[in-house]
Order: sequence, then C-alpha cells, then structure tokens
Amino acid sequence: MNLIRRQNVPLRPLPGRAIQLVVGQQNAASSSELITMGFAHYSSEYGPMSPHRHAEEIVLVLESDRGYVRYGGFGDQPTELGERVPLEPDMILHFPENEWHVFEYDEGGHITIAFFYPSANVYSAQTSK
Repeated sequence: MNLIRRQNVPLRPLPGRAIQLVVGQQNAASSSELITMGFAHYSSEYGPMSPHRHAEEIVLVLESDRGYVRYGGFGDQPTELGERVPLEPDMILHFPENEWHVFEYDEGGHITIAFFYPSANVYSAQTSK
C-alpha cells in the first residue's frame, strides 16, 4: 500500500488548471498502469480551460464558487456543449468515453475536483478491440 498525503503532492500548473497527480503512469505520487487519480483546480490564475474529451471519467466536486460544467457531443469538435450546470460540493459527474466537457467559472470563482479515469494503456487496449 502507498499512503499519500495530498499536501505532499506537487501542484502542477497547466493551461486552464493546476493538477495534483496522485496515481498514474507519469510523474504521479504513486505509479499505476491501470488507473489515474488526482485533483484539479480551475481559477483565473490558470486561465480558461478548453473543452476536451478522453476516456470515461468520474469527477467528485470538492469545492465550487460560481463554477459550472458544460458537456455534450461526441463528434470531432465540441460543437454541442449544453447549458451551464452549476456545480456544488459532493456532486459526482460521470462522463462517458469521448464526451466533450469543460469546467468554467464566473469572474472571481473557482472549482476544485477529484478525478478518476483509466490509464492510457487501458483506454488504448479497449479502443483497439
């Protein structure tokens, strides 16, 4: 067992967010070939996030101040994102594989989430079947 304390996991600034990668394949606090888990923080400090899609994902909302999510569509472009869904702590979001989504916030707001999804190896193996 690896015991990891969140406060000991480095915060990595990325475009649109900062993440703490707890479990995963590259640069995570604990290595796994099967799952990825971490925390993400969205605020004006990191700029706006672009809509994205990836493997199936589960998100637990930890904090939200004027934050929301928009989601929808499975095509090559994020053209079908729906209305804002306001986020509240303890909401659980389950995004199907390849569904476009984006986390946003009104001026002065922020969002903090925990995220869980299969590693790239698992995702690649399933899509090649």
